Amino acid sequence: MSASNKKSSNRVVRDYCRLQVAAYTFQSLNLRPEIGGNSYALDLDGITVLLDAGMHPKEDGPDAIPRYREIPYDSADAIIISHSHLDHIGTLPVAQRDHPSAPVYLTAPCAALGDALLHNSVNVMTSQRDELGLSDYPLYHHREIGYLQDRWMIRPYEKPFSVDPTGACGTEVTFYDAGHILGSAGVLIEKGGKQIFYTGDVHFNDHTLIKGARFPDLSEPDLLIMETTRGADERSNDYTRADQEALFARAISSALEGGGSVLIPVFAIGKTQEVLTMIDNFKTEGLLPEHAPVLIGGLSTKMTVLYDSFSDSTRRQRPHFEILRDMKLQTGNKRRRTPIEYKPGAIYCLSSGMMSEKTTSNVFARSFLQNPANSLLFVGYADPATPAGLIKAASSGDIIRLDGSHKVQLNCVVEEFDFSGHARREELVDFAVKARPRKLLLVHGDPPATAWFEQELSRLLPETEIIVPPPKLKIPF
Repeated sequence: MSASNKKSSNRVVRDYCRLQVAAYTFQSLNLRPEIGGNSYALDLDGITVLLDAGMHPKEDGPDAIPRYREIPYDSADAIIISHSHLDHIGTLPVAQRDHPSAPVYLTAPCAALGDALLHNSVNVMTSQRDELGLSDYPLYHHREIGYLQDRWMIRPYEKPFSVDPTGACGTEVTFYDAGHILGSAGVLIEKGGKQIFYTGDVHFNDHTLIKGARFPDLSEPDLLIMETTRGADERSNDYTRADQEALFARAISSALEGGGSVLIPVFAIGKTQEVLTMIDNFKTEGLLPEHAPVLIGGLSTKMTVLYDSFSDSTRRQRPHFEILRDMKLQTGNKRRRTPIEYKPGAIYCLSSGMMSEKTTSNVFARSFLQNPANSLLFVGYADPATPAGLIKAASSGDIIRLDGSHKVQLNCVVEEFDFSGHARREELVDFAVKARPRKLLLVHGDPPATAWFEQELSRLLPETEIIVPPPKLKIPF
């Protein structure tokens, strides 16, 4: 028997055996119950579906990979990617290597952004291998990404599709716009009369550029898998995004009027494009001088090009608006790879959002932070251990270590604004209470966040079984 025929025969036998046991289970492949390296396995009465394939941002080498070995080799029938942030797609090539027969389902914007992110990840891991001596890096290569993309299957929102190898087992999936970033999706899975919904990362309200989530009206689904990112964040009852935008515009204007410049560290996907659209709105409304130059750099430039390419085909607050073309942005010179030059009276939107070592925002900050006329404006979350986190916790005049060899005095103005791309905890509670799931799994949250949700939802949904899933444990539903 040839190798190919033997493999085909083995798969038929394996599939037959799997179908003899009617079981529906959920299994977390995460390293720990927290944010980072997200991946979950569903066994749907013989059909195995992998939800997301993330990389843990705080771990290195094999420790950054989800526990894919918990799932038998080449046993997944489908891999579904909710969106293109690193902690949800960063190890997709590894997952595909472990499950060479499984197609990958994702939206068109997710595929475009994910392709760029994965190629950038190869570059980052290659640098880390050389600088930190991580022999396992890179976890995958540029050529491998291109080869594996042959199994990426683009699917639109709100149009059901089958993920069965033959279509005979009736496993149907529908994507719904999650409003988190461009191309993000909540995932509805239906099989054998059971209904499973995975929120992925979700934002219910409209952003400045893209519109908020458009989820289905759920009625007692068998399983709800829900993110809990902001469970520990108690936002003021009088918070409004409009107020935050007004304060943000005032902070930028104040720095420019005082002869300084503004540095806004941003995540390359999502936050960059939202902030740039805000700035364009501010100029249109006369809140900022129209001539003030806006500069972007790092991975943000490539991702903004991709955002613009979907300006006419996705749900937008400003249809047809193309950021790079309409704002006439200045971008870093990639060919010469020269540092971005400081100019008074300019606005710099540079990645990364946490000012991680060797990123564009980190390098630029070396000379920026010491000038008291400048303003450093944070618009998103920063891990306390990152340079951005250290700056947020510091006081004026403190010495900040930006990397292993650069320490600078913090003299500039530092302000924070709340433009989170994740739903408020109260909104997620309302969503869960309205859905009234039979079983609710709380994922994608650090322990204080999931603890708040567990306590609040146990009170509001006494008949729902609520679980913070530990790694590896198979949970029936």
